[in-house]
Amino acid sequence: MGKNAAKGVTGKEIWIDGEWVDWDQANVHILTHTLHYGLGVFEGIRCYAGVDGRSSVFRLPEHIQRLFDSAKINLMEIPFSQDELAEVTLESLRRNDLAEGYIRPLAFIGDGAMGLHPGDNPVRVAVIAWEWGSYLGDEGVERGIRAKISTFARHHVNAKMTNGKTCGDYVNSILAKREALLDGFDEAIMLDTQGLVSECTGENIFVVRNGKIKTPPLYSVLDGITRDSMIEVARRCGYVVEESQITRDDLYVADEIFLTGTAAEVTPIREVDYRTIGEGKRGPVSEELQKAFFDIVTGKDARYDRWRSFL
Repeated sequence: MGKNAAKGVTGKEIWIDGEWVDWDQANVHILTHTLHYGLGVFEGIRCYAGVDGRSSVFRLPEHIQRLFDSAKINLMEIPFSQDELAEVTLESLRRNDLAEGYIRPLAFIGDGAMGLHPGDNPVRVAVIAWEWGSYLGDEGVERGIRAKISTFARHHVNAKMTNGKTCGDYVNSILAKREALLDGFDEAIMLDTQGLVSECTGENIFVVRNGKIKTPPLYSVLDGITRDSMIEVARRCGYVVEESQITRDDLYVADEIFLTGTAAEVTPIREVDYRTIGEGKRGPVSEELQKAFFDIVTGKDARYDRWRSFL
């Protein structure tokens, strides 16, 4: 899979509850409620070095808005404004000397009362930035990855609201991811409780067939910001993009499949359940949209500079 740059994560400073602290001093009490019960929300955001010599964060306002939406879904009130957290995100990159990197805002419930109801425990907030390369490996981005259909279903829409990035929800993804890796694959594709294609463990999925692009509707998948971006870009490139149900066998006979996400960016799938997808390599549509994505985030395509927040 190539180097996973998240291993050995380190940096200089972390922002927590309004203060900058040394990296190794950003600690919490062992009775932190979120640690025990999983009720917290987070975002994944990327910063890219631009061809113009300027670094910028991709779609920062939308990510911060989604963090607050996730908190509202979970009855959590973040004690900072969106503008404050947006500025902290940019400052976290400056303080850690990162021209490029990954940023993780995290809102969690602190220590105090135990038991399922958090009572008056404080909602705490941290912002962490670190260096992170290709999530699914450089080879995967260029050649495509191997995926399997997971035995674990994606959360039912009313068992746990699927449009919030809730910490505990990702146990579902972890189980699917570990299963896939143990079986020799790079990633897992998860079906919803009706047996329809939902998403991968941390990415949205797109299927290309006869020049048309399809992606599952939002009711069972996270409203991915990269997903939204690539739908707009693909349509601008002249492709028909439909948000519609996708079956398991739709994957097997696809001409191309690609994933989108902040960490995964735009990554092709070359094989699903031992079935070769298309020609078994990155297809022309995936390659075109992948190039378009990197042109946008690095400022080479200035038409989308409205999506860049500069350091």
